Amino acid sequence: MKKFFTIFALFIVFAGIFGYFQGKSRLNAISSNPNTVLLEIPKGSSPVKVSQILHEKGVWTDDLAFKVWVKIHKPSLKAGWFEIPEKRTLGQIMAIIESGKNAVRKVTIPEGRASWEIPAYLKKAFPNLDENLWNKLIQDPSFARSLGVDANSLEGYLLPETYPFPIDADEKTIIKQMVDANLRLRNELQNAPGPSMWQTLGNWHRVLTLASVVEEETGKTDERPLIAGVFHNRLKIGMPLGADPTVRFIFKNLTGPIYKSQLNSDSPYNTRKFKGLMPGPISNPGRKAIEAALHPADTKALYFVAKDDGSGTHFFSSTLAEHNKYKDVAAKNRGE
Repeated sequence: MKKFFTIFALFIVFAGIFGYFQGKSRLNAISSNPNTVLLEIPKGSSPVKVSQILHEKGVWTDDLAFKVWVKIHKPSLKAGWFEIPEKRTLGQIMAIIESGKNAVRKVTIPEGRASWEIPAYLKKAFPNLDENLWNKLIQDPSFARSLGVDANSLEGYLLPETYPFPIDADEKTIIKQMVDANLRLRNELQNAPGPSMWQTLGNWHRVLTLASVVEEETGKTDERPLIAGVFHNRLKIGMPLGADPTVRFIFKNLTGPIYKSQLNSDSPYNTRKFKGLMPGPISNPGRKAIEAALHPADTKALYFVAKDDGSGTHFFSSTLAEHNKYKDVAAKNRGE
């Protein structure tokens, strides 16, 4: 009998040791998903529900190990969308869910795009984005006011940069995030020390309006203050801005020739025909163009024309005669 109890005791010990290492092995096992998996944890999900979701998504299928881990660690589970990379332990998986850091999709919006062009960039990350709803929201004054924008349109208020949009973001969420970034920049620049053209331009809407033209006229950062200086000089003496991009905006004619009939348009956005600033921006300017509008170069130039020599730069002049000479040079550069 004594021998029996000894053997039984040894069995219990070895079984315990085996169970301990077996359990530890299962708890430290690697997740089943061969690739990153996106999953949603609904609000109020219990550990049982989370285990079910992980099982259904093929991330973690050892329900017993999950129950043991939860009993030991008593996690604080968060709701949201989460990306679970491959080859993760249960502890690492649960740490992602406990963090509450929702999965995002990064999208880069280039400078100088009109609002109707932006969905093309967003659709790579959000294929179900509704362009019609997007355009309707952009042109909705009540929606603009709800975001803190006193304008009839949100054109110009969608700040170009790289955004980490929530994975489940809809049209309103995306627009709000972009407008919020624009208004934060407004507050930063408005409170910056030193002189600027705030008082001359009057308000943020007019700053964005001028900046949008500067943005469309050149992609060269060092030229933007000069071009802004030309436009400020023209505004000061009551000379039309004469900016072709404003005509392109009217007809959504982004490339190709501008026709005489378009140049004769009675749209208030036609700066070839009417003096002063347009009613609003023609695109969404980036920070550098906005800073140029606020801090233009001190120049006497009233004209500029593209050199058309492959440099992407312009000739600047203070007289029409000099401007016409530069136009002839540009024509020769084009081989005309």
